[in-house]
Amino acid sequence: MSHQTGIRANEALKKFFGKCRDGKIRVFKVSIKDEELTLDGFKEKKSSWENDYDKFVPGFVEPEQPSFILYRLDTRNQSGGYDWLLISWSPDDSPVRQKMLYASTKATLKQEFGSGQIIEELHATVADDVTLKGLQKQRMSAKTPAPLTTREEELATLTSNFTDISIDSRTQTLSGIAFPIDDKAKSALVDIKNGKINYVQLKIDLVAEEILLASTDNVAISSLPKQVPAHSARYHVYNFKHTHEGDFIESVVFIYSMPADCTSVKEKMLYSSCKAPFLDTVESMIGLHIDKRLEIDCGEDLTEEFLQDEIHPKKCLHRPKFDKPKGPPGRGAKRLTKTQQ
Repeated sequence: MSHQTGIRANEALKKFFGKCRDGKIRVFKVSIKDEELTLDGFKEKKSSWENDYDKFVPGFVEPEQPSFILYRLDTRNQSGGYDWLLISWSPDDSPVRQKMLYASTKATLKQEFGSGQIIEELHATVADDVTLKGLQKQRMSAKTPAPLTTREEELATLTSNFTDISIDSRTQTLSGIAFPIDDKAKSALVDIKNGKINYVQLKIDLVAEEILLASTDNVAISSLPKQVPAHSARYHVYNFKHTHEGDFIESVVFIYSMPADCTSVKEKMLYSSCKAPFLDTVESMIGLHIDKRLEIDCGEDLTEEFLQDEIHPKKCLHRPKFDKPKGPPGRGAKRLTKTQQ
């Protein structure tokens, strides 16, 4: 399966996060490669943060290619760790989709690195922005931000649903955006919890910004792939009734389907951002426990074998055979002796 969203730090980057806490690392760069946040270079401390800044930071940026740069300052926080500056490099000449990809992944990077360590952020669109002079200029003009460029206005329009959250109808959380769930959708989720149905499909109204019921039914596993729309994203909740190792089991599976040919950036971002808060509501308020969470790009993946493998991963059966250790040299075969009467 190819994941359309949910980009996270790979294992090498997570290990580096721990390594850079000792104060030796001055700056490092993070890029998105193969749908993972990846370490893309670093420099160790040479002098004070002001003297090191222009020696290191400008050399990390590339034309047309967004990236994240984390720069260690010399001050420390209350817990004793160093303070960090997060630079989001998003050049004006880079594709809008690349900008959106990095913009929607920044929160994940901050969370996995430790948002409490980041005390300042710099959004840079031209080379001058990533110099020490550019940083000082931003600090001076923080209270009176400059007007947006035309391309920045286009990006702001696309991302408005993720930043301008009104408290009367929606709630913005650290892990995403919580849209209200329609009463019919809630009722259907209660029905699946009570065993009246086994399948619920939900969709996001991109205009009304609400999660609605798309369909509900009792669906056989052989018909499940047909339920997945080919050109639109959806959430699916399915009670997979099956047998495993002789036991009858019911496993409630949440499936997030995002077709590969979906070209709507807004649709991708909304479904990705609403997923975690939606699942939190399903489990905490409706009381429907989700046993497995999946992401797919087409309905063909949803076979019985696929769900069995996801819920019950196969154990490795190819274990090396244990050879009985040989006895000490010089001994012959055992002799059979009669038991004396």
